[in-house]
Amino acid sequence: MRTSNEAMTSNNFPVIVGAAQLTNHPKAIDQTIEPLEMMERVAREAENDAGGLGLLEKLDSVQVVNFMSWSYADAPGMLAARLGATPAHTVYSSIGGETPQRLVNETAQAIVEGRIRIALLAGAEALESRRLSRKLGMQLSWSQRETPGRTDGDNRPGFNEVEARHGATMPTRVYPLFENAIRANLGHSIEAHQVGLGELCSRFAAVAAGNPYAWFPVLHSPEEIASVRADNRMVGFPYPKLMNAIIETDQAATLIMTGFQTARELGIPEDRCVYLRGCGDATDKWFVSERVDYHSSPAIRAATQRALAMAGIGVDDVARFDLYSCFPSAVQMGLEALGLRPDDPRPLTVTGGLPYAGGPGNNYVMHSIATMVRHLREAPREYGLVTGLGWFATKHSAGVYSAGPPDDEWKRTPPAVDQREVDAMESPPFAEQAEGEARVETYTVIFNREGEPEQGIVIGNLGAGSHARFFANTPPERDLMLAMTREEFVGTRGRVASDDGRNLFKPS
Repeated sequence: MRTSNEAMTSNNFPVIVGAAQLTNHPKAIDQTIEPLEMMERVAREAENDAGGLGLLEKLDSVQVVNFMSWSYADAPGMLAARLGATPAHTVYSSIGGETPQRLVNETAQAIVEGRIRIALLAGAEALESRRLSRKLGMQLSWSQRETPGRTDGDNRPGFNEVEARHGATMPTRVYPLFENAIRANLGHSIEAHQVGLGELCSRFAAVAAGNPYAWFPVLHSPEEIASVRADNRMVGFPYPKLMNAIIETDQAATLIMTGFQTARELGIPEDRCVYLRGCGDATDKWFVSERVDYHSSPAIRAATQRALAMAGIGVDDVARFDLYSCFPSAVQMGLEALGLRPDDPRPLTVTGGLPYAGGPGNNYVMHSIATMVRHLREAPREYGLVTGLGWFATKHSAGVYSAGPPDDEWKRTPPAVDQREVDAMESPPFAEQAEGEARVETYTVIFNREGEPEQGIVIGNLGAGSHARFFANTPPERDLMLAMTREEFVGTRGRVASDDGRNLFKPS
């Protein structure tokens, strides 16, 4: 086997050499910053972080994560022009929280193969500014809002017509379905499981409290997070507000990537280099109704195992994690895939997570990678693992990072290799119009802003030998919906009937 020095001279290992973040809390319209300007600011800070070597004008790739708060005709081209760059390669991504890690993985491969020399990955959101402008009834004097000329990547919607018909169209309505399935699979009572969720989330909030870029740098006790009250209303059972990702933030982050040989040629100090040691990408069954089950994610397992194997380490060798944390169920799926317990003593997040550090649309993972880079520069012998997911725990990407180089060549396994195994897993048959005896597989109850239950969503299985899965709603009966939050509803038997394209489940 070659020595590290021999490998480094023959392999342009992909490295992150610059990283920067920005968090803006506007209190007036003149304090707002549009996403394009936010990205320019953090790009220049990332250049300084790498040593201030005129990197931006040398960029041959500029990649921008899809915006929720604003849109531009050509965001990467407009950003490049502001930076004085003329890149041959530009990307404006599709929707998905896994996007930043996926872009890192793809860019790393392109660097090793010689297709990209220096890349800027950037993203920003200004949803708090949008909220403020609506509140004040004032216009934002930003660049003209236009439809993007192109969007790169998988642009399929995250839900199908049947799921939409029954209200499963938003993360706040779908991730609770996973959580209730996780609880039932573990055999926990509702009360005990809520206590556990409070403890898990409190660990994340404690990290955010020490993060200078966190949107809410506030300590929260487990009891504060788990208890339902006026300022912590139930959103989608079992998640009160403090367990939900907060997207109304103004935050931006960027990374500058190149190859180790290129970094040397450019005079970038070695202590700025953090290596992508391993990576993995996989997608679960695309629609929620097709999932193998609702308490685990085969694709998270595939992506993280591939990333660890490529890095040549096991999960016990990882010093710190940033597990995607839009909702507690996402964290628990990550833990299950890695064979870890919620009380693992290692940091499960480096930022504090989307409910506390902030969930800036599709760009949160850019922040988690930037933060991981800082930690690993300070602890060069450690490994860090970052995960990202998109839509409803649908798309997954993972990266293993270290300040030390690989011992051998860097070679990414084509994602299609792992995807074939995930796709081969058998899903239950699905009944669009369901009739007959049935049993609840998982469920949630959606609450309005006044704290009242407004819709029960059920995923169930038909009886009488069919076992076909279906989506349904419960009758809009307040007492029934409240009872579903106090007594375990998974496993409940009843009957389902179809009426005008929508299924209705009534417990026996």
